[in-house]
This record gives sequence, structure tokens and C-alpha cells, in this order.
Amino acid sequence: MVMGLINANPVIHEKKERRVRQAPETTDENAVEPIDQLEIFDHIRDIKDPEHPYSLEQLNVVTEDSIELNDESNHVRVTFTPTVEHCSMATVIGLCIRVKLIRSLPPRYKVDIRVAPGSHSTEAAVNKQLNDKERVAAALENPNLLDMVEECLSPTFD
Repeated sequence: MVMGLINANPVIHEKKERRVRQAPETTDENAVEPIDQLEIFDHIRDIKDPEHPYSLEQLNVVTEDSIELNDESNHVRVTFTPTVEHCSMATVIGLCIRVKLIRSLPPRYKVDIRVAPGSHSTEAAVNKQLNDKERVAAALENPNLLDMVEECLSPTFD
């Protein structure tokens, strides 16, 4: 048993098999390729949990169904579910998801990150922090926090 962890024994889920996406056929070189829910999930599924050596997918923190996409209005919403109601890392997890999507998606997309309703004891405060541009910018200026985010986003070789 690991000491100091909020959820020392999380439930681990199997990773889904990756599906190959088919690129749409187009002759218009200026056409904007649409993005789908699966592509967004592929960007965030392998983010490592800040406290465990598992991905957010393995911990069932993010699922393909937790992603809402409106390609017409360029809006993405990811709703994640912390493993415990009082998870102290919920804001770090949300920040990791936000950073990964900002780095991966075209800049036209507005990204909205939320904890699932009823899944966290301070849900409103976490949601406010994760979707406030100034708070996010300030968090990313903190070298320790930025190092933690980068570690969570670094690729795994499993």
C-alpha cells in the first residue's frame, strides 16, 4: 500500500483497442478536416494520472462518451470523473487535459473542461478554476505545476 495517496487502490480498467481513423477523401486542399470524438479521446486517453502509474483511460477518469464535440461551433467539452469524491489532484488532471487539447487541436476550438456532476466535493470551484483563462495561465507559470503537467503528458512505452 502506498502511503499518502488519496486513493491508494484505484480500480484499473483495460485500455480499449485503438481504432484506426479513416481520413476523409477530399480534393480541396484548403478544406478543414473535421475532428471527431474518437480523435479527441485519442489525444487524452494516455495522460498519466499524477498519483498513479496508470493512464486516465485505465482509471476510467476519461471515456470516449465523456467528450462532447460541436464541430460547427468549434467547441469541445470534456467531462472527467475523478476516482474519489475528494480527489486533491482533480485540478491538475483537468489542467493536463486542457494543455494536451490546446497543444493538439487547431486553435479555432474552444475547450471546456468539467468534472462530472456529483463526482467531486468541490465541483463548482474545480470547474471555475479549470475554465478561467487567467487562473490557467497563472497555474502554467508555476514551474512545479508545469513540471507535473509535463510529466503527466509525457509518453509511456507500454
